[in-house]
Amino acid sequence: MSAVLNHRSQPGTSPVSVQQMSAAGLRAFARIAQAWDLSVDEQITLLGEPARSTFFAWRKSPDTAKLPRDTLERISNILGIYKSLQILLPDAQADTWVRQPNTAPLFGGQAALTRMLAGNVADLFTVRRYLDSVRGGGWS
Repeated sequence: MSAVLNHRSQPGTSPVSVQQMSAAGLRAFARIAQAWDLSVDEQITLLGEPARSTFFAWRKSPDTAKLPRDTLERISNILGIYKSLQILLPDAQADTWVRQPNTAPLFGGQAALTRMLAGNVADLFTVRRYLDSVRGGGWS
């Protein structure tokens, strides 16, 4: 999705609209939120603190939503985190990993979700980069 954020299309394809990216991103986010057992407040925080009414409107009608770039970037990082976990761990462990205490220096004994809920898109990116490095062989 992050490559799509640049609104570039491959030769011979149609550009993807913000509305199409938003709809796909919201549907994927809803599935991840369910798998991770995220509360409404956690979901809102991960999406960048939209108004509750906005969040519920997005959830009710994802096909009509036009998410801000920041929210699309957040969803892109969450998708990357989810994908890495699915590759690294068996299903049940992949879905609970975000809530487990973590001894990696980055997390200081807290769960990755705690870091992700700090509110900054950079925190999501940091967790994603950590998991990508674990997949590729080392945290730098």
